[in-house]
Amino acid sequence: MHIMTPFVLFCLSWAAVAAQEAQTPTPAPGKLNLIIVEGEGAINNIKQRTSRETIVQVEDENHRPVAGAVVAFLLPDYGPSGTFVGGAKTATIVTDSAGRAVMPQLQTNQLAGQFQVHVTASANGQQATATISQSNASGAASSSAAAHSAISGKTIGIIVGVAAAGAVGAAVGLRGGNKTQTQPATPSPPTGSISGAGTTVFGPHP
Repeated sequence: MHIMTPFVLFCLSWAAVAAQEAQTPTPAPGKLNLIIVEGEGAINNIKQRTSRETIVQVEDENHRPVAGAVVAFLLPDYGPSGTFVGGAKTATIVTDSAGRAVMPQLQTNQLAGQFQVHVTASANGQQATATISQSNASGAASSSAAAHSAISGKTIGIIVGVAAAGAVGAAVGLRGGNKTQTQPATPSPPTGSISGAGTTVFGPHP
């Protein structure tokens, strides 16, 4: 009969625990969420080579901000686009304590039109991607569009005002027409005076 020493018992227990842990799968880290805070649909000014601020936020699966995540912004190589400082097409930013990353200032090129900024966030072995749509436009074109919109609005207001005035005039005319048709002719007032029974009625003098 073999008697197991405490050391042998310890070894056997450790081996059993190790085998159980090996069979238990390690839970995968939670997924990332990449939220566009500002910059979607922004119109950048070609003439002044200025752009709107673009901000993204990285969150975990429970929508809590992820600090220290690495966010990469990628600009198109061709067509309407721009560059970052030094002519780079890619910029990498680390999220702050609020899980936010601000894209560096964009210097637009001279091509007008729509383009997309591709964004990738990485943290804890997980990745999330998003696409931000923006446009390049000249300052004159933007001003013309705004002026055209304002003029169109005024024109519509004038047309509506004229239509409303016409409707009111038509209603008044219709009312006046009905009154003229239904009102009996007013008899001519009598002239002179009539006396009798202690009552005197005076008519208007010519």
